[in-house]
Amino acid sequence: MKILKALLLINILGLGAMGSAYAILPIEKLDSFKGAQAYLVQTKTLPMVDIEVSIDAGDRYDPSAKSGLATMTAGLMHYGARSDKAVLSEAQIADEIADLGANIGFSVSGERATMRIRSLSRKDLRERAVQLASSMLSAPMYDAKILVREKQRMTTGLLEAETKPESVLERNFRKTVYGNYPLAFSPSVQSVANVSVSDLQQFHKQFYRGDRMIISIVGDVSRAEATEIIRTLLQKIPESGPEIAKLPELQRSPIEPLSQREINIPFDSQQAHIAMGMTAVTRSNPDYFPLLVGNYILGGGGFVSRLMSEVREKRGLAYSVFSYFAPGKDVGIFQAGLQTKNDQATLALEVMSSTIENFIAKGATQSELAAAKSNLINGYPLRIDNNRKLLDNVSSIAWNGLPLDTMETWTLKVEAVTLDQVSAAFQKYLAMDRMKIVILGAKNK
Repeated sequence: MKILKALLLINILGLGAMGSAYAILPIEKLDSFKGAQAYLVQTKTLPMVDIEVSIDAGDRYDPSAKSGLATMTAGLMHYGARSDKAVLSEAQIADEIADLGANIGFSVSGERATMRIRSLSRKDLRERAVQLASSMLSAPMYDAKILVREKQRMTTGLLEAETKPESVLERNFRKTVYGNYPLAFSPSVQSVANVSVSDLQQFHKQFYRGDRMIISIVGDVSRAEATEIIRTLLQKIPESGPEIAKLPELQRSPIEPLSQREINIPFDSQQAHIAMGMTAVTRSNPDYFPLLVGNYILGGGGFVSRLMSEVREKRGLAYSVFSYFAPGKDVGIFQAGLQTKNDQATLALEVMSSTIENFIAKGATQSELAAAKSNLINGYPLRIDNNRKLLDNVSSIAWNGLPLDTMETWTLKVEAVTLDQVSAAFQKYLAMDRMKIVILGAKNK
């Protein structure tokens, strides 16, 4: 009953917790343990703690014939683990998490796998949650029967995705833009079927080790308590392991004629789905902020963006149109896209392309720049207005090797962006004759 009351209190307080003060809260670098980097932001607003373990074990390490291996390795950690006292079943893990009122989840992106833990900061509850997470992280039980079940579930999801134009478009766009880089591959029914228990065990043994981990902690814990959390989490994790082969470098999209850059995919859909883009910058690139501000003007600012004005407001070709940069630690891409009626696909693509081309060539206006910077700066508090969002920022800063004062200087760097910097950055990193184009569902020209 006490736990339930505390959880209700968290929810009530969380609704009113504003984050203006978060911007000045410092990120503390903690002592490394088992080769893992560790960072802490102490917050006293709520009696809780949020923890993320980032592991350099993302989809890019999947063998091409076993795409989906990284996702399954992380996902099956929920379904059994060895603890000091016993083997914990799937049901026992679920019951313990529910009893604690905690959350423990795993996810996998292109670059990394992540484990997230949310718990009340009360010592006894926090310690139980962290101890359980430690067992799941270090000693997962990859049960053959559960693997069969999860492979069936993934296969069902993949087959369903084949009926969704958004999924088909994204898979083909990734393949087109990434080329021979490992992120070009997506899980298939066959690649999932190829994964065995020994594959999961080997992947975990190879990648889940201290020297490939970064731990970020945000919440109502002291530096000493954070250190204790880290040591408990990693107590049975090996510090290092065999050398892992380096990934190939992501090559810049080559200059190609339109006939080689445009892919048309037949699909039974009432609308055409269009994506265009190319490889771009990483998050640590010095031109990140000019590209961020410039893209807000181009296609990231919703109804006030150039693309929205040209494609929707002036011509009514699409309900929504967008563009964004997706920068990671080692790779990055630029993508723009829209949906439109099949018989309008050619015109919509022409308008989207010409708008982007014009922006690259001529840049923004002073009024557009001022409006973009004002919106980004005024909206920044919403990016850090609760512990989870704050953890997102701390984790990103740590993962991408950014300065620890990034949250404090973010608005200053946005404000400092000039028109010349926006133009120079877009001309340096984007070019229409490098853009890959995928059109799904449009009628033949």
